[in-house]
Amino acid sequence: MTVNEVYAHTPSKDTPNRWHILQEHLLETARTASGLAKAFGSENAGFALGIFHDLGKVNPAFQDYLRACDEGREAQTVSHSACGASYLWRMLLLTKACDTSLAMCALGHHGGLNAQSETVTDGGSLHRWWHDPRNKQTKMHMQKALEAFPFLRDPERLPSDSLRCELRLRMLFSVLVDSDYLSTERHFERRRSTLRGNWIRPADLWPIFRADQLRMMWLGRGSGINRIRQQIYFSCVRAGRQPPGIFRLTVPTGGGKTRSGLAFALSHAATHKSHGFQRIIIALPYTSIIDQNARVYREIFGDHFVLEHHSQVDIPEDDRQDEVYLRQRLAAENWDFPLIVTTTVQLFESLFSNKPGRCRKLHNIARSILILDEVQTLPLDLLAQTTDVLRALVDEYGVTLVLSSATQPAFDQTQYLKSFDGLHIQEIVGNYKSHFEKLKRVEYQAVCQYDTLSDLAEELATLENCQALVILNTRKHALELHEELRKLGVDGLYHLSTLLCGAHRKRILREITDRLAFDNPLPVVLISTQVVEAGVDLDFPAVYRAMGPLDRIVQAAGRCNRENKRSDKGKVIIFDFPGNACPPGAYKMGADDTKILLSRNVPERLHDPELYTEYFQMLFRDVDLDKKGIEPYRRDLDFPKVAEKYKLIEDSLPVVITTYDNHEGERLLQEHIKRPSRETWRRLMPYVVNLSCRDLHRKEIRECIDEVSPGLCRWIGGYDDKTHRGIQGIERDPADLFVGD
Repeated sequence: MTVNEVYAHTPSKDTPNRWHILQEHLLETARTASGLAKAFGSENAGFALGIFHDLGKVNPAFQDYLRACDEGREAQTVSHSACGASYLWRMLLLTKACDTSLAMCALGHHGGLNAQSETVTDGGSLHRWWHDPRNKQTKMHMQKALEAFPFLRDPERLPSDSLRCELRLRMLFSVLVDSDYLSTERHFERRRSTLRGNWIRPADLWPIFRADQLRMMWLGRGSGINRIRQQIYFSCVRAGRQPPGIFRLTVPTGGGKTRSGLAFALSHAATHKSHGFQRIIIALPYTSIIDQNARVYREIFGDHFVLEHHSQVDIPEDDRQDEVYLRQRLAAENWDFPLIVTTTVQLFESLFSNKPGRCRKLHNIARSILILDEVQTLPLDLLAQTTDVLRALVDEYGVTLVLSSATQPAFDQTQYLKSFDGLHIQEIVGNYKSHFEKLKRVEYQAVCQYDTLSDLAEELATLENCQALVILNTRKHALELHEELRKLGVDGLYHLSTLLCGAHRKRILREITDRLAFDNPLPVVLISTQVVEAGVDLDFPAVYRAMGPLDRIVQAAGRCNRENKRSDKGKVIIFDFPGNACPPGAYKMGADDTKILLSRNVPERLHDPELYTEYFQMLFRDVDLDKKGIEPYRRDLDFPKVAEKYKLIEDSLPVVITTYDNHEGERLLQEHIKRPSRETWRRLMPYVVNLSCRDLHRKEIRECIDEVSPGLCRWIGGYDDKTHRGIQGIERDPADLFVGD
């Protein structure tokens, strides 16, 4: 039996007589993988992985299994990944052309990357498979099949540094998974697959953006704040002409950072066409900001060039080959868009994941312009490994990195962060300090001490036509204050947290924006967790912020007098009260360091960016930047352990809110279940809330969840869209209070 007489996949239900020939699948996957891996100089390795990954499907037992799947008969899964991976391991061992660790990518292309010690060492799984006499016939079939590919070349060697080697294996794994999925999709969804690969590049978007920006500048030419935004914009355009590397975009809140950061990226891509920038990736900490920023970008470029990627269903990954399961796998994103708007969770947990669905997109980070917006929100106890990977992406994968924030964490100005030690970071806006001075739109008041939250509630209730934003450190306190104000009959009362689905959050933000309109202002009091602090375009005359980390306080101030259209400056009231709990760890340390700084500085000092540098230097000193001890596991190539330890948020489960918006979530859920794909998942996302798996241990929460497909559930409990509390029954602070998945 030759490789062109056996099959890789069953026929699609749409084309029942067209089987997927294995030889075609292997060669197509290999060629695609080689082309993708060329971005980081590993095209031969990519080609080899494409040939060997499914080579084990020549096993007659696997062919019988495929026929059973096609006929709808019960059949036991026949593993094939270990077969081709073992053959590749043996060849690499004999020829010494490359480290045998490369074979781990082929082994894990369905189930995930395993640990080096368990796979490619003497006595490891590949060693055991190869020397098992029961596999002799399969080895003979694979040897015969390889005669169809006489043009295989030796793979490139992996980097000698263990941390760089680990990242290279992740990238090659990503290349293989994406190439395999693309070939499979062409078989099952030929029409859809033809729509791929035709995206224009960021450099081509520059003229569209520039024209839109000039129109905006003309319309807002009389405003003082717009003149400052224009200065920042032109600084970004000029800085885009600098060579690729690491940049810092320091812009005060309200300075137009969203559009100016994109201006830098597009100018940079257009100037350096020979560098071949493939996409712009903008990573943000909160899902609420993604909703907003993606909308801005779509208004400029339309729907076809912008991908808004929050999260995805994590389905069990194994060797199953039935069509429904394969279609679920194909729904994983590969970021084949010129402009990606995503979360820091999605970006970094993918970079440290070992699962195919999560890792599929990683190779598309190469040759990209990566903007980390609100970079100060990166979890400090993971910062050492996070910055190490960022440095490697710049040094070895052609990435230009932009660190964007009003409160810069000054990674290159501390002795506690080795990966950025001695690194030259280019300032995009050279005179950024003057902009902070010019954009003083608020007055910080001395810390106000309340005896209870009820005292704060009574103060707010007595204010005539009150328009105020109140931000608490915990969901529990936010709900308590919201309830107090509801009992007092406060008009225009809203609540915002991550336990509201995205469609609900958008509706709330629209209603609040309407009530804040300058021509017809109405009372509005928004009680929120930190989800509202960064990037959300709200413009309150007064913001109350519970004592917390300095950067959070300054970000909260960005929601106050944002457009500087009021006759008086906005008021930012930092307040404290007994029992003002802070989440443990770096957040609490940040709050403690802030109390020290505020006790020895006047409130006016909060306008000085040098105070932020001092704050972060204190914080980096106090926090263990690799608290989870991930580096040794990275050096040992223990991919499952790294994935387990590197978590920005707790493991969560996507739950669909089906009752909101006239049961639109239920309709979209049924559409996704019937024919799972990336498109149906994108349409469903606005009705999804990610619940912490820790909450699922509670019986009353577990009883409110109905699993509808692997890794995806429906919420059948209470959902409050009247007082905007969202999912009911959860008061414990969810981990994604701080970053959204």
